Amino acid sequence: MGVSWSDAVDELLTGDLAAGFAYLTPAKGVVIVPMAPLGLRDREAGTVTLTTSLGLWKKLDRVRRNPGVAVAYHAREHGFSDRPGFVLVQGRASFSPTPDRAWLESITPNWDRFLVPKSSGAWGRALNVYYWQRVAIDIEVVRVIAYPDDAAREDPEVFGAERPPQPTSQQQPRGGTEPRVSVESVAAHAQRLPHTLLGWCGSDALPDVVPVSAAQADADGLRLDVPSGSLPLGGRRAGLTSHEFSPQMLGQEQRIHTGWLSADEQGVRYSPHTKSGYRLPRSKLLYNVGCASIARGMRGARRAGLVG
Repeated sequence: MGVSWSDAVDELLTGDLAAGFAYLTPAKGVVIVPMAPLGLRDREAGTVTLTTSLGLWKKLDRVRRNPGVAVAYHAREHGFSDRPGFVLVQGRASFSPTPDRAWLESITPNWDRFLVPKSSGAWGRALNVYYWQRVAIDIEVVRVIAYPDDAAREDPEVFGAERPPQPTSQQQPRGGTEPRVSVESVAAHAQRLPHTLLGWCGSDALPDVVPVSAAQADADGLRLDVPSGSLPLGGRRAGLTSHEFSPQMLGQEQRIHTGWLSADEQGVRYSPHTKSGYRLPRSKLLYNVGCASIARGMRGARRAGLVG
């Protein structure tokens, strides 16, 4: 029997429309991407499952190389629970490179409950490629950290393995730790978008993630407001993501960064080094176009050897 968790935690795992999926980079940094978890979990087995298109192959390639992942359940909008709380699920991920048609059929009710139902109209063919070329990312849960409040400032309940000691500082990157993209732009996104998450690699090679309450630009980077005592002291590679989403994920915006995180007695500072993301207005037409575009990414998955 795997890790089990409470009814309160299970309500969030089965009800949230969007969650932050965190995975590791080769240099032990973290990338956080918002995903729709579809309420997929097996409480008895102690597993959580996500589904992703093979067209988004770079994420799968990283997971294949380093299976330590985490899922942050941090947002109640447009979902099926109004219970407060921030839940971080940490574990080891695996996936099959071959889409399982029977399994995809079985989760169609979950898909239709949370997202735009599969189309049978003019866009049906392209969207069905997007749907049927998906794989399951199965996460064997190691630990569940459940904070009773959205800001993760109250003491959490921990299910599964005890939390490890805080990691030591990482070696600084060769290119230095200073910001490499506009700090003002990153701060503006974090201030405008309703959700910002910060993630780094823990001492057990699993991503750790906390919510960010505020971000302010200064001459040396972003000053972040995070739960007191949650971050390890010193410097390390880290990921910062700000996002928002509409019902059925029709409209969404993601701003995803990697960079350098420093924490000391004076506060927490983040230096963004890379940026990516997009903004998709709430439009079914644009949603369909986006899905069709992702489906065309299968060529990259084949080149990476991810398609069975």
